Amino acid sequence: MFVGHYSVAFATRKADASIRLWVLFLAVQWLDVIWAPLVLLGIEKARIVPGFTATNPLDLYYMPYTHSLVAAIFWSAAGAGVYRVVGSATTIASLLVGLAVFSHWVLDFIVHVPDLPLYDNTAKVGLGLWNAPILAFGLEAALLFGAIIVFLRAGHARRFAIMAFGVVMLGIQGYVFFGPPPASSAAAAGTALGAYGVFAFAIWFLADRPITR
Repeated sequence: MFVGHYSVAFATRKADASIRLWVLFLAVQWLDVIWAPLVLLGIEKARIVPGFTATNPLDLYYMPYTHSLVAAIFWSAAGAGVYRVVGSATTIASLLVGLAVFSHWVLDFIVHVPDLPLYDNTAKVGLGLWNAPILAFGLEAALLFGAIIVFLRAGHARRFAIMAFGVVMLGIQGYVFFGPPPASSAAAAGTALGAYGVFAFAIWFLADRPITR
């Protein structure tokens, strides 16, 4: 899953307005934010296999440090702890950030083929929705725009811009699903890492930045 992860960011911000959206944008992708440099360093492994799934050519055959269930729980707890200390946050806000991190594994479980290990690199699970492109794309769209609408119901001066940003995000998702495959696993990891940074900056600019008159 890609843009569907951000639905958790918007919904969590609606639940606790003290948490900046850019923080939640990074939290919901944190497992992948760690995954990308580990792939670039050769610690975790992936390869391009055209047709591996109907929507994604990445064979994610070794990622125990980021995408095993045990690792996801560890990174979620770490995220909650770091946010509590660095952000001087409440216990509830910290727990919400930790849950946002863990949501990545839960949503990945729906779309991944069985490549998510429960521990180490064994007992791999995944429901495989990536093999149903229309359903997978529809789920991403429904999650993203459903959460954006819920978020905007609270009122925001930049409603149109945030909705337009959602359209751009979904367009990028469409390119990932139906466009040409990446040149290599390293290219996929580098592109993903850049996208996460750009998206976090964009949502800071649109939603977190103070409105000046």
